Amino acid sequence: MTVERALRGAPAHRLLDSLRINLAQQFAAFSVDLLLVDYGLTALRPVEPVQARAGLQPSALDSGPAGHAFTTQQPYLSGADGPTATAYLPVSVRGDRCGVLVVDLLPEHLTPRCAEDLVGIAETLGHALQVADRHTDVYRQTRRARALSIPAEMQWDMLPGRACAGEEFTLHAYWEPAYTSGGHVLDWSVTDEDLTLVVADGTGPGTPSVLVSNLALSALRNARRAGLDLVGQASLTDQALYGQHRGERSLSALLMSVRLADGEVRVVDAGSPTVWRTRGAVTERLDLERQLPLGMFEDTVYATQRLRILPGDRLVFLACDRSESPPGAGDPAADRAVSSAIDAARHLTCADTPRAVVRALRGTPGGSAEAVLVLCLDWHGGRVAERDADGGGDR
Repeated sequence: MTVERALRGAPAHRLLDSLRINLAQQFAAFSVDLLLVDYGLTALRPVEPVQARAGLQPSALDSGPAGHAFTTQQPYLSGADGPTATAYLPVSVRGDRCGVLVVDLLPEHLTPRCAEDLVGIAETLGHALQVADRHTDVYRQTRRARALSIPAEMQWDMLPGRACAGEEFTLHAYWEPAYTSGGHVLDWSVTDEDLTLVVADGTGPGTPSVLVSNLALSALRNARRAGLDLVGQASLTDQALYGQHRGERSLSALLMSVRLADGEVRVVDAGSPTVWRTRGAVTERLDLERQLPLGMFEDTVYATQRLRILPGDRLVFLACDRSESPPGAGDPAADRAVSSAIDAARHLTCADTPRAVVRALRGTPGGSAEAVLVLCLDWHGGRVAERDADGGGDR
């Protein structure tokens, strides 16, 4: 039986047991363990019970062989000269990094073909974990370094994840505080034609805030899945929020659609978070046409703005709790702090940039609110750009 079939047939809470049996049969593995990244992106935590003889403890994300495999998204092999060898294999799903699979086996069994097979098995495990999360709490419990607040629990359940990747783009998000926040809105959807993004500021702490965010996100998804364009999505959400709260609770949001063929961007800026672009050596805040927040007034009319991103461009979105001063919202000192933070992360991967920007702003007086969300989008280039680069496009 293949690993994929074994994982599909295993109970959701026993994926690791099924994998251990399979890898023992195929590769004579001594032990198989799974480390999952915690909600705060600070540590890798083992799924219990641990099989490794020496045991496994939570380890820092930026140290050790498991941390190396996670941050580089490349397998790390160790102990080839000893009695046992260990393979540390990144587990991810479409760019969303979940954790690391740790396999102990005889050094002579850890051939290049075996390592290649184990990489594929780790990828298969990532997809199985995504499905299993709907049916068990085992893996979500492992990811908690401490208890989540109820608003944070609600937020994690409604958001799509932390990352997504395609041939044309890579995007990663990070928000703090991970264990107690609850008001930010983040969503995306990919089709053959477009990448659609929504980023919104938090509406304050506590359960009422996340209820507003949940209503807004449900309305946005409903409109998008009904085939409405960005203006239609903004208008339906505006009506839903105003109908429920009569203008007492609103949401500052940015809706964006990127055409995958050529990087043409359509934007509806509803009093939104700030957006920064790094192109070459220049980092600057995009001057978008701000409109009224969603739900502030009845029957607000929205309009789209168009712009173009080029291969190699990086967009960084910053959203904060609206009860606090937004980072880089027109204040020159705050703008400089944000620009410096993004510039300092210029040579980091898309996956590492959001956390680095948040950390840099945390160290800048007045540079960041308590609750902040950072989303990084790296644009690699659409199909038209690739065709032109090969000499086959229109001039």
